[in-house]
Amino acid sequence: MELKPSQIPSEVSRVTKTLEEAGYEAYVVGGCVRDLLLGRKPKDWDVTTNATPDDIQRLFEHTYYTNEFGTVGVVNDDAENEALKIVEVTPYRLEGSYSDARRPDNVTFSQNIEDDLKRRDFTINALAYNASQGRLIDLYDGVKDISSGVVRAVGDARLRFDEDALRILRAVRLSAQLGFEIEERTGKAITNAAPQLEKISEERIRDEFVRIIESDSPMQALITAKNLGILGYIIPELLDGVGVEQNQAHSYDVWEHNIRSAQHAADKKWPFTVRLAALLHDIGKPATRRRDNTKGDWTFHGHDVVGAKMTKKRLKELKFPKEIVDIVSTLVRWHMFFSDPDQVTLSAVRRIIVNVGREHIDELIQLRICDRIGTGRPKEQPFRLRKYQAMIDEALRDPITVGMLKLDGKGLMETTGEKPGPRLGWMLHALLEEVLDDPEKNTVEYLSGRSQEMAKLTDEELRPLGEAGKEKQAEVEEAEIKDIHKKHFVD
Repeated sequence: MELKPSQIPSEVSRVTKTLEEAGYEAYVVGGCVRDLLLGRKPKDWDVTTNATPDDIQRLFEHTYYTNEFGTVGVVNDDAENEALKIVEVTPYRLEGSYSDARRPDNVTFSQNIEDDLKRRDFTINALAYNASQGRLIDLYDGVKDISSGVVRAVGDARLRFDEDALRILRAVRLSAQLGFEIEERTGKAITNAAPQLEKISEERIRDEFVRIIESDSPMQALITAKNLGILGYIIPELLDGVGVEQNQAHSYDVWEHNIRSAQHAADKKWPFTVRLAALLHDIGKPATRRRDNTKGDWTFHGHDVVGAKMTKKRLKELKFPKEIVDIVSTLVRWHMFFSDPDQVTLSAVRRIIVNVGREHIDELIQLRICDRIGTGRPKEQPFRLRKYQAMIDEALRDPITVGMLKLDGKGLMETTGEKPGPRLGWMLHALLEEVLDDPEKNTVEYLSGRSQEMAKLTDEELRPLGEAGKEKQAEVEEAEIKDIHKKHFVD
């Protein structure tokens, strides 16, 4: 692994060069160095220096300084990339005790970068690179751990987690995002320090949990969290599913079914709401499991209703935005939306669409697919699900009616002088037939002129035109439905 100065964006180089030209040291540091070594695109850029906050602010025209820990945001007003609009610059620093297990009680600025690196959380983040010298500082074998795919605490692991308990979740999140293993001693220290998470705010726990679910490997991260004894501080309801055997349709217990469902959503790159709903969709099963001695199997009647309430309660406690709480709990509530589409009517499908919302019906279908894969079945979309999707598309389809016409009944009466009655209906359907054959005719100008011609016809002449229009309407509707069925392979 080798870094080159050319890998540092000009917006970041401008910051480090300005500091160096003023006589200070300057290094890009932390996660951005790690990501460069991994060939990943950094999401943000951090610089460390022996300059003080006052020095930093004096050197740059546009900065902000809003915390007591020394970090100055240097704003690149002309940067097009959002990740480069702000480069955070922090003086080398030593930290005092952490009485709240989250932030140091005080910080002391230092002149030695070694002091700064030894306070970092993990070896893969304790890396500093000076582009002008082409110098990489790696005091704790971070490059080796990157090569080995290991998350290891800097120095005394238990001390690192006692300083900032959020690092416990960060270790799991990094392992999920990078596909790394947590080093054994670091893992043991996490287990021992787990109770410290009680001191961390729900918002902070939520933020790390979100990053875990948005990663490529949420299933492995959740297994790691369970094995290290920290899952109970995030979503304790998931642990209730461990060892809870399901009915014969499932290959896994409730716990494994839920995390496998979430992993499939991640594999498909589906939205966060689907991933979260997939993880939580069956958390109501342990509370509703009953033995059916007649069938010799387990039942879970009402687990969707119970699970939705549990989901809403947990997400509220984690301070998720109301929109996320509502969407995810609604998806959980309605995830059992069909059993046999041969017995489901279009009106029932329309009710589901109303319950979930037109804008979220695709997410419900995706959740259903995750649920199926989570059972251990290899096929995403069996015939029954494809047929239900076809019914949803049919229910969502804009109906073909005279309401499509640019000239409505009121306009027709004003144009022709016709009164409400059969003639008006015949006229509207006759116009609809013409528009279905040639959509370009659907203009007020054309329809007005054509309706005036129709108004001169007798009832005997006008009635066949109206009936032909109704037949054309039915023909087009039938063709559209056939296309929907063909799209979903349910002809």
